[in-house]
Amino acid sequence: MLIQCTKKLLDQLNIKLDERSEEDPLFSWHANLITVNHRKTVVLVNDKNRYVIVLYAMKAKDFKRLDDIIIDAIRETFQDECIKDGIIEQFISQSKEVIYTKTKDRTSIARMNKACELIPCFDDLIVDSTSNQSPMSMRISRIPVSDGPNKYIFPNKELYKDLETFTGGTVIGCRAVEIKVTLDLDKHLVWRRLVVPVNITFEKFHDVLQAAFGWKNYHLHEFYIYSDEKSDKLSINHSAYTKEGFKPVMNLVSDEEAFAYPNDIEMRHEKGIRLSEYIPKYKRLKYNYDFGDNWQHYIEVEKVIENYDKNYPVCYEGEGNTPPEDVGGESGYEEFLEIIANKDHPEHDDMIEWGKSQGYDEFDIEKLNRKIKM
Repeated sequence: MLIQCTKKLLDQLNIKLDERSEEDPLFSWHANLITVNHRKTVVLVNDKNRYVIVLYAMKAKDFKRLDDIIIDAIRETFQDECIKDGIIEQFISQSKEVIYTKTKDRTSIARMNKACELIPCFDDLIVDSTSNQSPMSMRISRIPVSDGPNKYIFPNKELYKDLETFTGGTVIGCRAVEIKVTLDLDKHLVWRRLVVPVNITFEKFHDVLQAAFGWKNYHLHEFYIYSDEKSDKLSINHSAYTKEGFKPVMNLVSDEEAFAYPNDIEMRHEKGIRLSEYIPKYKRLKYNYDFGDNWQHYIEVEKVIENYDKNYPVCYEGEGNTPPEDVGGESGYEEFLEIIANKDHPEHDDMIEWGKSQGYDEFDIEKLNRKIKM
């Protein structure tokens, strides 16, 4: 594997350069060293497909073993892309020897610089516990880039095509689960049935649920994970309470302030935690969104799919419209529905316009799938 480095990165590495070159651009990367949040960050851009790999908070000791860190980052990011393990190892086997040279191609340098400019825009995706920032790498690699006059490509899609050509077969395959998610409403039936890869993080799962139910991500959220055991210790007002009385084993939170209010249920921050840590071992979850309006979504794992042929979630079925944001909970939703159903109500027109501004819309499965694929 050829790593063509900027002077700034070479100065950091302080190594003897290799004069050899890599003929296949699929195994060649341009690399730069930038600073993000006062931390040294290495950005690699593939010469063939312009896929981006981001290595964050690199320390002096990390630069001494950069070969291994790059290979591990490629492996982990490709796994997160749901590329088949056998294909990843084929790619890695061609890349075991890492060669460092100077940058030579002005076009590739310009493309790399464009990728570097995007890094600060997605610093909310940074996972502090690891140098490899695969969520950021995947997000940036899904942004279309110019490839000539009036032509744009998606680096992630180009990567898949390149790997198909390299191996002569399909490249996507992962473990997934079919789930049914039901919004807890007494008077209305609102549910979605989705297939979700289990290697996505709970942060990404939150985004999927937001899209699936048409929420606007205005508020905080949390997840509860349940065992098959029953428990009668929780009151109906407890956020972990379920109608069936299942025992919660974990509370995944989205905000650090939640740890200031501990209870007897173990808590973890959701950042960087993958569904596979808990699913399908546990088959019942709850997703609470907006602690004011208190929207509770019951999640049940219905089926495990061992070789899912996509690397993104898909909604197959669903029913019912989601209430508008900030409508005031179930009672406010009922009042909202009464007003928009009555053309003679003095607030009818204003309420319809307000509902649209808050995301109230008819359930549209095609529109939903376009959103959750992003």
